[in-house]
Parts: sequence; C-alpha cells; structure tokens
Amino acid sequence: MWDIVSWILVIGGLFVLRGALCTVVFFNLLPEGDHCPNCDAVTIRVQSRAWRLLLPRFRPSWCFECGWHGLLRRGALTPVAETERVRLP
Repeated sequence: MWDIVSWILVIGGLFVLRGALCTVVFFNLLPEGDHCPNCDAVTIRVQSRAWRLLLPRFRPSWCFECGWHGLLRRGALTPVAETERVRLP
C-alpha cells in the first residue's frame, strides 16, 4: 500500500516541479518594458481589467507597427517627448 502512495507522490511531485520550471522559464522569456518582441517598436498599453486582476505583473500591449499583441513584463518605459503627447480637452 505504501509503495503505491510513494509512487503517486513521486510522480505527482515531478509533475508539479515540471509545471513550476516551465512557468519560470516562460516568465523570463517574456520581454521587459514596452518594446515589441517582433519589430522592437514601442507598444501601446491595452487597458484590460481582467488581465490586470489575473496577472498583475504583466502588461497587455499592442504594437502599432506590426500588429503584435500579447503580454509583456513590467519594466522601464520609453520616455515620450513633450511634442508627442496628446492633450485631451
């Protein structure tokens, strides 16, 4: 009986370890900041309440140049020149 329990614990532990390792690797593969991973242009942040609540460490973004959309890690943002800022009434 204990052989079966120990077997299940070992296989289950390896399964959990594999999932944790994959999560860490894919988290580190995501680019940091606000540049597109395809064309290296500055991306636009997409306001999404669901993503903000589910994954607060990520930034949903969309690239105006190539149309890429996805998640980026939070990081340093590209400064915007004073003439490029849009002033709302």
